[in-house]
Amino acid sequence: QVQLAESGGGLVQAGGSLRLSCAVSGSIFMFNAMGWYRRAPGKQREWVALITSTGTTNYADSVKGRFTISRDNAKNTVYLQMNNLKPEDTGVYLCNAQAGLNFWGQGTQVTVSS
Repeated sequence: QVQLAESGGGLVQAGGSLRLSCAVSGSIFMFNAMGWYRRAPGKQREWVALITSTGTTNYADSVKGRFTISRDNAKNTVYLQMNNLKPEDTGVYLCNAQAGLNFWGQGTQVTVSS
């Protein structure tokens, strides 16, 4: 059973930074790609960033230049470094892993105050 565990969320002022972590219970190499999504209050889930097994990254336009996704294969962990946070970045951030099927974590809350 694959499990994804997010951590690192919290309350931060606009302009601040947070680093989210997603720890995988198994080997990170089993996944073709891993990514982050977010769900803001009253809105649909939104894709944020993606990193493939070869290290290729891609970002939503709304976070490009502010967020960085990375992976530590030795630790089976994916990170999302979030800088210059804005109130509209508020939401539950969910880790996603793709291996034919989609796997999801429970999410971590990020709240950005103005």
